[in-house]
Amino acid sequence: MPRKLPFELIFQIFALLISFIIVHGAYVTLIRPQAEKFIALEQSRLAADPEYVQQRNFHVVIKDYEQETCFILMLWAIAILGYKGTVSWRQRRQLDEDLLQLPANMPVGPEDTRELTKRLDELPKASRYYLLPRALRTSILRFGATRNVQDSATAVRDLCASEGERLESELSTIRYIAWAIPSVGFIGTVRGIGAALSQANRAVEGDISGVTLSLGVAFNSTFIALVISIVLMFFIHQLQLMQERLVLDTESWCDHNLISRLRIHPQP
Repeated sequence: MPRKLPFELIFQIFALLISFIIVHGAYVTLIRPQAEKFIALEQSRLAADPEYVQQRNFHVVIKDYEQETCFILMLWAIAILGYKGTVSWRQRRQLDEDLLQLPANMPVGPEDTRELTKRLDELPKASRYYLLPRALRTSILRFGATRNVQDSATAVRDLCASEGERLESELSTIRYIAWAIPSVGFIGTVRGIGAALSQANRAVEGDISGVTLSLGVAFNSTFIALVISIVLMFFIHQLQLMQERLVLDTESWCDHNLISRLRIHPQP
């Protein structure tokens, strides 16, 4: 199987750069200017009417650097999820194809292994190394070498098990991002509380605007981070479910369409 790490690594790097450009551009051109305008308007209304109750605004909630970082990480993770989900979807489509092109109920003997292997070699290069062709090839070659149906079935199960472990390990980057997002939110909480405490002397004198603004940074960053984390974990579990079904369905496909047809002809 060809190595896919370099391409995936390049894809992840470019996905991170594009996510940063999109999110930072939106913050510079739209979110922060709108938030500053709203805050200035609210302060003028509060100065004119001390009893005025300040309103909340979405741009103000997400204006800080921690929320921007969370959105960048979210888009990065979604891009990786989309890539892996597309690969799994393409592999699953192969389960609807007749790769072996065998007549119904036709038994397969050791003398047929070379022809079956040749049919798998004729698949397009892009799909030749998907899970199903690799499992079929492994099973056919093992059967041709050992002339044992049980060894062929064991080879398919071992390959599917190792593929499941590989897919699980490749989710480590996405899981790290899902862990990092709440951590970034808590950093904003600590920063906001620290800034609020540094303005405690002004609050004692009666000016609590700086304290409330800093506490808003603390609570808003945690709120946005937790919401993003909840949404992201849903998509992560959906991808994991798709990959697990792919592995299990591939093993079942091999059992039904190949293993059950293998026959050893008795020696004369």
